[in-house]
Amino acid sequence: MTQASPPPPPGPNEAWVHGDALRSSSLTALRELLELGARVGPSVARRAGLSHSELQALELLMASPQGPVELSRGLGVTSAASSGIVDRLEARGHVSRQAHTSDRRRTQVVITPSGREEVLGHLMPMFVELGRLDAALSEDERALITRYLEGAMAAIRRLV
Repeated sequence: MTQASPPPPPGPNEAWVHGDALRSSSLTALRELLELGARVGPSVARRAGLSHSELQALELLMASPQGPVELSRGLGVTSAASSGIVDRLEARGHVSRQAHTSDRRRTQVVITPSGREEVLGHLMPMFVELGRLDAALSEDERALITRYLEGAMAAIRRLV
């Protein structure tokens, strides 16, 4: 019977990640927030009876109407898949296809009031609670938190 060899020592990156460098309460809370935030979309989609892609499409369309190609790029899917997503959302009354405002030969997908309400209705409890939390902060606390979050976003943007 051969004896298993001991695991190799951790490399410098692993040692840094698993060491004390990332164990501060603020970094732990930020990591938990990011992990929890990643679960919001799928959870809201499930409650709304939508696929995650359908919910993502509604979120993109809340920002502005988009052409079918733009929408497929934003979703990271093929044009055919995007068309199917739009078909399903249109059948539910959440989006409509309309002539483009400046080029009548093109089509754009527009979110309807029911589509907007579908998304916002599920997110409103979170928005209300976050609003209360923010309102309880002093201006100095808000400035400090904003600086921290903007720095965290800059670090994350380097990866995307």
